[in-house]
Amino acid sequence: MAQNVYIASVTGETGKSTVALGVVTALTRRIGRVGVFRPIVRSGSRPDYVLELLLAHDGVDLPYELCAGVTYDDVHADRDAALSTILDRYHQVAQRCDAVVVVGSDYTDVDNPTEFSYNARIAANLGAPVLLVVNGRDRTPANLRTVADSAAGELAANSGQLLGIVANRVAPALLDQAREALGSTALGVSTPAYTLPEEPLLSAPTVGDLLDVDGELYRGDPALLGREVREFVVAGMTLPNVLDRLVDDAVVVTPGDRSDVLLGVLMAHASRTFPTLAAVVLNGGFSLPEQIVTLIDGLNVNLPIITTKDDTFATATALAAVRGRLTRDSARKVETALTLFDQHVDEVELLDRLDVTRSEAVTPLMFEHRLVDRARDDVRHIVLPEGDEERVLRAADTVLRRGIAELTLLGDPDIVHTKATRIGVDITAAQVVDPRTSEWRERFAHEYADRRSHRGVTLELAHDQVADVSYFGTMMVLLGLADGMVSGAAHTTAHTIRPAFEVVKTREGVSTVSSVFFMCLRDRVLVYGDCAVNPDPNAEQLADIAISSAQTAEEFGVEPRIAMLSYSTGESGSGADVDKVRTATALARERRPDLFIEGPIQYDAAVDAGVARTKLPESDVAGRATVFIFPDLNTGNNTYKAVQRSAGAVAVGPVLQGLRKPVNDLSRGALVRDIVNTIAITAIQARHT
Repeated sequence: MAQNVYIASVTGETGKSTVALGVVTALTRRIGRVGVFRPIVRSGSRPDYVLELLLAHDGVDLPYELCAGVTYDDVHADRDAALSTILDRYHQVAQRCDAVVVVGSDYTDVDNPTEFSYNARIAANLGAPVLLVVNGRDRTPANLRTVADSAAGELAANSGQLLGIVANRVAPALLDQAREALGSTALGVSTPAYTLPEEPLLSAPTVGDLLDVDGELYRGDPALLGREVREFVVAGMTLPNVLDRLVDDAVVVTPGDRSDVLLGVLMAHASRTFPTLAAVVLNGGFSLPEQIVTLIDGLNVNLPIITTKDDTFATATALAAVRGRLTRDSARKVETALTLFDQHVDEVELLDRLDVTRSEAVTPLMFEHRLVDRARDDVRHIVLPEGDEERVLRAADTVLRRGIAELTLLGDPDIVHTKATRIGVDITAAQVVDPRTSEWRERFAHEYADRRSHRGVTLELAHDQVADVSYFGTMMVLLGLADGMVSGAAHTTAHTIRPAFEVVKTREGVSTVSSVFFMCLRDRVLVYGDCAVNPDPNAEQLADIAISSAQTAEEFGVEPRIAMLSYSTGESGSGADVDKVRTATALARERRPDLFIEGPIQYDAAVDAGVARTKLPESDVAGRATVFIFPDLNTGNNTYKAVQRSAGAVAVGPVLQGLRKPVNDLSRGALVRDIVNTIAITAIQARHT
């Protein structure tokens, strides 16, 4: 039977979804198959947004219909029958998972004082310990203790078990006091207690949420509907006074017949000298004059403009009442929620109390989580040359929020910050440097000229060269102003890594720069090298690649058992290609006799224990290989892509190895998630250089 936990609250608006998301993420770091279940969902056709949020998590792979229990209407009709249905549906989920996070009801149906009792009854019948979430907003530590005591008593009365307490939305100054007050309930049982601070972003509505107040998107980019709204500005005054009141992420509310205000606000949004807005709401149901529409078309502004038929007061009142939620589409909120949970909840203690044993299998998601955790254990400084690239900016927001690395972004600061604000990401914690105007440019030019003078590089040429973002970033790494560099989302591989070949050079004892991919299969991680850099390595280079790949594997928690791949196994074949691999194997063994190395060996003998028993029964590697060294780039590149596409593996990389300091290249099709992973990898590599 799967382990489970029931997340419940005694009132609405506790931020229970933040805690649920954090618990799901914590579980995916430790075990393979995580499920979610919602015993009671709202009646009606709209899906439950909390369930949708959790099902969108990468660690959960279940259909919505399976994970929803009953509706409030079902509970009102017959509580006992509803409970029976809930139990049946829960067990269908539990059969498919190693752990299940059950999220109790939301108190959105009616003000029902017995709702928590019913949740406690469900939890007891599921055998699920309860993680209680209480609302700390405007409550003193003593008030929170009273609420927790009452809930603990109710839980005990229903034969429930209290796992721990989370007070959410607590005033930052009261976090420690509240945690101490909650540490022991009136029942005299010591209980783990955690406190999360109030975070305004999590309760801020998005622009899309504003459409629920009988609004229509008149024009603008629909992709910007996910931007959070920080403030409302009711523009009933003259334009200069409106401009004085604009702030970032504000929504301006103005009558549709105030064309002067509309045009002024749109121009301010487009200007670098004013805050960037979230949206404009035109109330009153007025149609814009044709001339104004033509003028707006020429401004090339994609700011969402929403229209409503109500008057200014009614519109402003309705908008102010819109409640923000943590949904699957609000990426910035999701990252913020996860960061809060990571910073304020001891997940090791929590999961140990759940008695969740760490899985020996390593899923792709578990590997990614472990990358992030290791990077956060010893934070390093990474430079990102493509500071004005949207995917890089979104990745930077995630990295900074999660505390994965310190960052420097290269580019024109005005352009970088304006673009970040327009797409709704926060990079204020990053350093933004323009290579063209930086005070470091002169120093870098002298250093580069000294190192490349043998190639005819003069100081004048060097001065121009280091203004290039790839060269500037590489010089930062070389001179210790950054620990590593990640680029390539908008540049070629050659443009990204050539500067490192020129000035960073290789590690001592290594003559070949190469690459590996971490191939994340369903239950394990393999290392493939070289699949991206060396077209046709000779025997000495193959030995270098094998040793570097073994070191990389060790750095990332993969025990290296190295298979030197060929079309022949052992002594069964001959020919120039096999002989190259045989020689490379001997060289690698000579240089690193402590490593398990087998070669030449075919792929099937390297991974299949049955084949290994037939072909190489005495080998320490055959059937158990974790590091695969391909004889050439053609074989390696095609193999990793075949496994990626045919076996559904997640390929993380390429990760460059052999350099004295880490520089890593991204695919130009890299997703935000890929960039985040590569930054984490680079930060981990920096510890070992």
